[in-house]
Amino acid sequence: MRLCILFCLALWTTPPAYLEIKASPGDDVTRILQRYGLDAYDCNIGHFFKINGIKEDYRLRSGATYKLPVEVVAYNGKSIRTTLGLSDWQTALHIQHFNDRALEKGLRKDDFRASKALWVPWHAKNCFTDAPESTDAKPTATAGTPAADSKKNTVNIPLFGKTYANTPVISDHFKGHVFYVVSGHGGPDVGAQGTRGGQVLCEDEYAYDVSLRLVRLLISHSATAYMIVRDPDDGIRDEAFLPMDKDEVVLGDKPIPLDQKERLQQRCDIINELTAKHEKEKIKSQTFIEIHVDSRTRNQRTDVFFYYRTDSESSKALAQRLHKTFLQKYLKIRSGKQYNGTVSARDLFMLRNTKTPRAVYVELGNIRNEWDQQRLVLRNNRQALANWILEGLW
Repeated sequence: MRLCILFCLALWTTPPAYLEIKASPGDDVTRILQRYGLDAYDCNIGHFFKINGIKEDYRLRSGATYKLPVEVVAYNGKSIRTTLGLSDWQTALHIQHFNDRALEKGLRKDDFRASKALWVPWHAKNCFTDAPESTDAKPTATAGTPAADSKKNTVNIPLFGKTYANTPVISDHFKGHVFYVVSGHGGPDVGAQGTRGGQVLCEDEYAYDVSLRLVRLLISHSATAYMIVRDPDDGIRDEAFLPMDKDEVVLGDKPIPLDQKERLQQRCDIINELTAKHEKEKIKSQTFIEIHVDSRTRNQRTDVFFYYRTDSESSKALAQRLHKTFLQKYLKIRSGKQYNGTVSARDLFMLRNTKTPRAVYVELGNIRNEWDQQRLVLRNNRQALANWILEGLW
């Protein structure tokens, strides 16, 4: 009996067999996970570091062997559900499609049905419900009202671009709430710049993409949301490298001045005029959000951090709430669990001269740092940033 118990315990504690690959020249964690369709799930990234016993460093050694967050399981020849003991048909179908796509792309040489070797991506069994943070994702907090039928309740907003123009309204959570979202710089001022793989990264392009994604989410939950800086050509974009241009305007198709003070005052005037208008309409909830990307020395990593108005309790509370949301997210997805984002008061022009009751200034990271750039160049990360800001506003 004791022998049986020890034998069974050994079976139960047998570590899973993970798919192993050899890193090629130029590979990093992101490229490898993208290649296998794993990059869109935050938990896969954290698990990659964990199973390989390495710190959170996206660089890989060429020629070295690494484990992917994909378990190799003996397929019973009947079904994926009975093989894995799943009751959820959707998860089983997702795993099937993952294997079929891997075969089509030449990532695996055999069909799992024939070889009886089933690839099970980590996210499918452990965090499938947390997955990407799609454009229409709903925060984990419930709205308290039924979601609308997206096929019947959809608004078309050309500013979001052809792919994302049709925006389903999925709840009325923010009905009666007004938001002013400003992406930093734009027009004649591209803002901070960094380089990656021979490409130039411009602050205004990445801040604009995250801001657009946030506005789309707010509208999907029935908010009145104003995009103050606007680009007539660039909607929401999924490319890693967003080309620089200088054709941005502000709401009302007004050109953006070259002089910094004039540029900032122009934005304040637009926001203050709209704020006064909505106050007359008895709108009590109005929020101003400005999104930037910082620039520091190349070797200085920064997490997302927040500024609030000096001597404004509502602004401070909003910044702290967003900070807490990001902290909770990083505790969940980072193997090292650390998050060093900060909250502090700053006497910045836009915070000082806008009259919207609540205001927060968001810095997404250091555009010159290779690590922080991952937060910007991956479309799923840009979407996650927008999703997390939304959840902090919830």
